[in-house]
Amino acid sequence: MRVLVTSARMPFALAVMRRLREAGHEVFSSDTYAAAPGNHSRYVSAHVVTASPRAETGRFVDQVAAFCDEHDVDVIVPTWEEAFYLSTHREQLEQVARLYTPPFGTLARVHDKHSFERLVEDLGIRAPEGVTVRSDDEMSEALARWPRYFGRGVFSRGGVTLLTNTGPLAGAVSPADVHPTPDAPWLVQEFVDGPMVCTYSTLHGGRVTGHCTYRGPRQYHHSTAVQFESIAGDESLAVVTRLGEALGYTGQMSLDFVDSGDGLVIIECNPRTTDGVLLMEADELAGALLDPDRELLMVPPGRITQLDLAVIGTMFSDGLREVPGTIHDLLHIPGADRGWHDELPSLYSFLAFCHHERLSLREHQKLQVAMYEDVSWDGEPIEGMTADQSAALAALHD
Repeated sequence: MRVLVTSARMPFALAVMRRLREAGHEVFSSDTYAAAPGNHSRYVSAHVVTASPRAETGRFVDQVAAFCDEHDVDVIVPTWEEAFYLSTHREQLEQVARLYTPPFGTLARVHDKHSFERLVEDLGIRAPEGVTVRSDDEMSEALARWPRYFGRGVFSRGGVTLLTNTGPLAGAVSPADVHPTPDAPWLVQEFVDGPMVCTYSTLHGGRVTGHCTYRGPRQYHHSTAVQFESIAGDESLAVVTRLGEALGYTGQMSLDFVDSGDGLVIIECNPRTTDGVLLMEADELAGALLDPDRELLMVPPGRITQLDLAVIGTMFSDGLREVPGTIHDLLHIPGADRGWHDELPSLYSFLAFCHHERLSLREHQKLQVAMYEDVSWDGEPIEGMTADQSAALAALHD
């Protein structure tokens, strides 16, 4: 097949490109800026630099459609929230290529933390007790409700702007700096003790074709995982299966859980690619993504990889105490880039790392927002939405 992978700036997008090409597919890429690392991979036949999905949706979609038509692309695989903008224009895009992401209404329902909380409650999936707040007064009441809490915007992502009074991120964001509104509500939940567990899954017609459950043994600023280890996934697979069947889901689904000690507690859903793909081999990922008839592939426990540059970054940001462990991991744990002989993406990533590695946690949060802003979606109406899509958006917080 001929596959276009979008948002080539993402490390996991580069992983998808490499694995699909190794499995025998021809791969193309796109992003809104030319320096996106994945655009320079030797595994990519051609790339296109597009307009911002968020700022110029119609132009972005036209450019993607024209590129797919020119290069006879069979499948478009979004890796970030450009999926929302592509999905609102599915009819136009699917005249030239199949779009591997759910309909807009389904995407919005699982991405929005308030509506996702209601969905998992309806399905009997275990989640923390929570409340959605839309004003400063409601926020104050919610924070007083539980001795320990955590909260984030209903459209937030990537561990950015997490409000909590418990754990290593306690106080990183002050309640005085958070001002929810009806258009930008926050979800506040009771804090759940335990390590994070993440999943990455592919689904076709509500059926799971690929599933990886993993943990992050090493994190950057106690937030973003930079090292990934697969673990047993039967319990998380049952949750993905229940969600997939209920939604008739076709696309990628990534879930975050807390392992409470007596079972998994679901935290949120990202309807896109995540770092779990780094733990999948080429034939595994290609089959799961592209073959609707593929039998379920479960990534076995015990695989481990890391983002070497980010692991080095933890040594600089967390002090000398991290040096021995970092050196050990660099010597003994395979990096996600090792063995691919694909130097240019690493160079572009290295230049970005050198520029930003000394930023504080708050500055890193601002950088993440800026880095993703042109391809992210925060619940606003999208240019060219249909009446049904507008109604689905309006229904999220009814």
